[in-house]
Amino acid sequence: MILLVFLGGVSNLMAQADAANGAKIEFEKEIHDFGTLEYGGDASCTFVFKNTGNEPLIISEAKRSCGCTVPSFSKEPILPGEAGEIKVVYDSKRPGAINKSVTVTSNASNAPTKVIRIKGTIKPQTQSGAPVNKTLPAVNN
Repeated sequence: MILLVFLGGVSNLMAQADAANGAKIEFEKEIHDFGTLEYGGDASCTFVFKNTGNEPLIISEAKRSCGCTVPSFSKEPILPGEAGEIKVVYDSKRPGAINKSVTVTSNASNAPTKVIRIKGTIKPQTQSGAPVNKTLPAVNN
């Protein structure tokens, strides 16, 4: 019985040591608020993160919540102390509220799965009824 308690304690200490080692991911921000954007405007943002661990950080996947959101990231390992980026682009030709997520999967010991979010509002497409100003060139006779 004492041996089992001892082995359980050693196992627990080893698990804590493993958690202290390895890659760790820390995002500068986890939510980006676009506010209100024009229809068809620039709806891209960048999430910056840092590897605060002691082993290379490898992002294996950035899974979008829908087809209107496109994440991109470098497949290269992020060394300890270095920073990386995940760029997220939203299709701004979809008027209305934005509330989308990207699930980031990595080898980070502190957060192997992390969710980052974008939010905001896209204005409706303008339907201008104003006449088009067509100025005819002057004719010299």
